[in-house]
Amino acid sequence: MFQLGKTIVSEDVIDKDFVCNLSACKGACCVDGDAGAPLEADEIKILEEIYPKVKPFLRKEGIDAIEKQGVFVTSEEGELETPLINGADCAYVIFDENDVALCAIEEAYNQGEINWKKPVSCHLYPVRVQDYSEFSAVNYHKWQICDDACTLGKELQVPVYKFVKEALIRKFGADWYSELEKVAAERKR
Repeated sequence: MFQLGKTIVSEDVIDKDFVCNLSACKGACCVDGDAGAPLEADEIKILEEIYPKVKPFLRKEGIDAIEKQGVFVTSEEGELETPLINGADCAYVIFDENDVALCAIEEAYNQGEINWKKPVSCHLYPVRVQDYSEFSAVNYHKWQICDDACTLGKELQVPVYKFVKEALIRKFGADWYSELEKVAAERKR
């Protein structure tokens, strides 16, 4: 691990390779697991504001889940998350013609209906950020369903931090990302 400003970064973020391989995993990260996507407090207001524009992109099951539970839920641990459909799929998940899970929020963004791409935790994946009072921990989340993404990343020689560059800049800023690139370059020597 190494420190960058007020973050402690796992070396795996630099050392591991990763490129989403949706044709292999079908977007399993959005439908597997036992919790919704982590949300930041300021994202709640955004979700409330954009929901009417995202709703036309949602499946009926997603609309039902959101209208019953809300645009977000609070876990037993007090964490903010996206609601789930019957304890499985994220309520914001839609499927394309090949049964690949996609994000309705991102689809609304891609079609110019909203100007917010998706929750930053989704944008950052496979990087997970845990905020503490004095610092944020930036870790690579290894999950078996992403083995094909690791294989593709290795084949293409794309480290995790490069795969999620846009999201890391969104979360921590361009200067922070520049410093991360310097650390990565030093490690390659």
